[in-house]
Amino acid sequence: MRDIAITLIVMIGCFYTFKKPYIGVLLWSWLSYMNPHRMAYGFAYSMPYAQVTAIVLLLATFFTKQKQALPLNSITLPWILFISFMGVTTLFAFYPDYALIQCIKVVKIQLIVFLTMLLITDFEKLKQLIWVIVFSIGYFSVKGGVFTLLTGGGYRVWGPPESFIEDNNGLAIAVLMIIPLMIFLRQTSDKRWVKHGLTFAIITSLFTVVGSQSRGALLAIIAVGGFYWLKTEGKIVSGFFIAILAIVIMAFMPESWYTRMDTINTYEEDASAMGRLNAWEYAYNAANHNILGMGFESWSEITFAMYAPDPLDVHAAHSIYFTVLADHGWLGLSMFLSIFFMTWRTLSEVVKNTKELGDLRDINLLARMLQVGLIAYMVGGAFLSLSYFDLPWHLISFVVLIEKYLNQSLANNADSQKTAKYY
Repeated sequence: MRDIAITLIVMIGCFYTFKKPYIGVLLWSWLSYMNPHRMAYGFAYSMPYAQVTAIVLLLATFFTKQKQALPLNSITLPWILFISFMGVTTLFAFYPDYALIQCIKVVKIQLIVFLTMLLITDFEKLKQLIWVIVFSIGYFSVKGGVFTLLTGGGYRVWGPPESFIEDNNGLAIAVLMIIPLMIFLRQTSDKRWVKHGLTFAIITSLFTVVGSQSRGALLAIIAVGGFYWLKTEGKIVSGFFIAILAIVIMAFMPESWYTRMDTINTYEEDASAMGRLNAWEYAYNAANHNILGMGFESWSEITFAMYAPDPLDVHAAHSIYFTVLADHGWLGLSMFLSIFFMTWRTLSEVVKNTKELGDLRDINLLARMLQVGLIAYMVGGAFLSLSYFDLPWHLISFVVLIEKYLNQSLANNADSQKTAKYY
């Protein structure tokens, strides 16, 4: 039954994508973030629904007039350069065949994200996309939170199988990134049942983050909580609420959770932590000896024998920064960081320019929540291999879009004032 339902949804979605191409972006996001076919037990499990949707979306985008020009600005220009540079590093990769396979996967994701910037032409469509992403990942965060509550936090929470967020660490960071989007949707909704539902989702999602027993997520949730408090207007009330919520969650978790979190202070005794440090030093040494890095998928006994302190302890970097450093060298890392720096700078400008404009308060709120989400990624990602995960790149595309919407709104207001003054 699940197989038939998922197939029908995809077929209907693809049909409407030809009429309204932005629906293809919503459908692809649902398939990519929720992986609903992996929850089926028959033919749907291995069906390439996302690839089919992507092909339909590309065709629909090519023929439609319902699209806008890609904004070329301080975010998209280094972004395009970074994608192009990935192609160059793939040509000179240590394992070119494996690197090419991974490069194709990454470029496919980037292509859909760029189509997002072409097809999500107004703020309402953007809100629909946010709803889809929140629902898709929120399904696992709510379920994981309820599981944590029912089991007393004694077991780890895991993400959807065969996805970027399959492991507990990846799921925790993804959930931390969508919680600010939940807050945005809650504060912009005028329906009481929606507000109550999102409040429940936010609380259970926080339990999922803690229930993942991810040490990187613990550091990220501290950073997110602190930054969120700084961005709120009623700091006394919000600070009190955050403190109470933290106390309740911490009091709920079992002794085993505290034992695992305490290994942050004794990382020298933790094999996993030392393996990451070994991989980080490999990435650093490899980048120093190869201006283009090692290319995708370079983590092996051979390459570790060349550049790692312990050649037998072969690990992925488990860090967005050291992954990019190993894959694309210092040049690639500089491009990667510049994208996020310019994204942050743009968000700060949007917040500043909409602070006193009541009719743009939704854009202001979304910009502030995107900052919180990016904090979660930049802090938590320091301990995770999620450099090419869809979600942070989608958030960056949202920043490009809301800047465009803001500029259009300000221009329209200026034209209206000129017209009123003339008459």
